[in-house]
Amino acid sequence: MGIVNVTPDSFSDGNAHFQAGEAVAHARLLVEEGADLLDIGGESTRPGAQAVPADEELRRILPVIESLRDCGVPLSVDTCKPVVMRAVLEAGADMINDIGGFSAPGAVEAVADTGCALCLMHMRGEPRTMQDAPFYQDVVAEVHDYLDQGARRLRQAGVAADRIVLDPGFGFGKTAEHNYTLLRRLPQAVGRDYPSLLGLSRKSMIGAVTGRPASRRLGGSVAAALAGAMRGAHILRVHDVADTVDALRVWSAVEQGVRA
Repeated sequence: MGIVNVTPDSFSDGNAHFQAGEAVAHARLLVEEGADLLDIGGESTRPGAQAVPADEELRRILPVIESLRDCGVPLSVDTCKPVVMRAVLEAGADMINDIGGFSAPGAVEAVADTGCALCLMHMRGEPRTMQDAPFYQDVVAEVHDYLDQGARRLRQAGVAADRIVLDPGFGFGKTAEHNYTLLRRLPQAVGRDYPSLLGLSRKSMIGAVTGRPASRRLGGSVAAALAGAMRGAHILRVHDVADTVDALRVWSAVEQGVRA
C-alpha cells in the first residue's frame, strides 16, 4: 500500500504532495514502483495534529480520487469522518481506512451496506493527545480485544468477514516499547480471523532505535516491513514502495527459491 498524503503537515513528507496534481503524479509513480493499492489521506494524523473540517478534507482528496480511478489499483481513503466516507465512496474509493476504528457516530452506518473494504485500526486516545504517556496493563491483549470487538461490531451491522482488515495502530497511543512488542507478537495482537495491515514506515519507533530523523528512516522502515511480513502481515502501508518491494522479492527468493 503506497501512501499518498494530500496534507500540508504530514510528519514524514511535509507538504511535498499537497497539491492535487503533485499528489496524483506521486501516486502514479508509486503504482509504477509496485504498489498494489494506494492510501489517500487529506488529514494528518501525526501526534499533536489538529483536526481538519470535513469540507476541507474533501476539497483536498476528491480531485485526487477522481484522477486516479483509472490507475489500475484499488484506492483506499484514510479518514474517520462518516460524511467523508460517504463522499469518497461515491467518488470511486474502494476501501476506508479508519484510524478511529469506525467508532464515530454514524461511521458504521456510512460503510456497512457499501461493499467496500474496511480497515479497522486501534488507537488509544486521539491524535492531539495520544502520545501523552500512553499506558497499558498488557498491550497485546488490549489491542487484540479492541480489534476483536470492533470486528464483531462490523459483522453485527452486516459487514461480511472478507471486507474486514485489522491494523494494530503502530504509533497511535503507544510507546516504542509497546510498538515493538506488538510487532514481535503480531499474530497474537491481530488474531488469525482477518487480514492485517501494518503502518510502520518512517515512524518514531524507527527513529527510537536508529536515531534517524523521519527523512532518513528508509533502512529501518524496510527492516520493520520485513519483520511484519515474516509474522504474517498481509498489507504493508509504506512511503518507499520500490525499496520495500525489492526487499520483499529478495526475502521471497530466499524462502521460496528463484523461478527461472
